[in-house]
Amino acid sequence: QVELVESGGGLVQAGGSLRLSCAASGTIFRFNTMGWYRQAPGKQRELVAVITNGGSTNYADSVKGRFTISRDNAENTVYLQMNSLKPEDTAVYYCNVNWKIYSWYDYWGQGTQVTVSS
Repeated sequence: QVELVESGGGLVQAGGSLRLSCAASGTIFRFNTMGWYRQAPGKQRELVAVITNGGSTNYADSVKGRFTISRDNAENTVYLQMNSLKPEDTAVYYCNVNWKIYSWYDYWGQGTQVTVSS
């Protein structure tokens, strides 16, 4: 079983910064992708940023230039540095880890609230 524990959410004013962390534990295949998704009220969950174990990244257009994803492979931890936050970044942010060995393995954290006030 895999467990993901997120931390770092909170309330911040527009223009401010937050750093999210997510620590994964359990049996995790070393060749995996970790990432962050978010879901705002009344909207579908969307990709924010993902990073492979090799360091390749992909960002949503709405966060490019403001958010930076990174990871520590030895600690199975992924981070999301969020700068220049906007009210539209308000959402519950979910951590994810996934990999494929014959079948897909896909795990989610419980989510952490990020609220950006104007």
